[in-house]
Amino acid sequence: MEDVFTVVAVGFEAVGAAAMIVGFVVALILGARSLARHEGGQTAFTTLRTTLGAAILLGLEVLVAADLIRTITSKPSLEDAAILGLIVLIRTILSISIQIEIEGTLPWRRALLRSGGQMIGDAVARDRAAAQDTARAPGIPGPSSR
Repeated sequence: MEDVFTVVAVGFEAVGAAAMIVGFVVALILGARSLARHEGGQTAFTTLRTTLGAAILLGLEVLVAADLIRTITSKPSLEDAAILGLIVLIRTILSISIQIEIEGTLPWRRALLRSGGQMIGDAVARDRAAAQDTARAPGIPGPSSR
């Protein structure tokens, strides 16, 4: 049974890494589209940074789940528990610092809790809305360039 959970944990690790890789590609595309719409370098950079940070957050969340699965399904030992605790602590600190960078506020001060996936979804929705605005009035600058 331990072999099955090891495969599941490896699957979670692959999903976490894929989330970061796909998020990087999505961030590049959204940043490039922002530049193509002539929204300015600052807007494109903010879009790229926010989307990439959200992808890293999502990947870290999945990787923590993989570590938990791997640890609780293996032969329990004090050393494994200590290693898991250290890994979770490091990833939690990374997640908090990335969230502070993205949102500019401490996570516990936010009125609404947002996950990495929700933040990526928000970035894609903003991009879609901006593309629709550009398609409706191609010669008129959008709200962010006024």
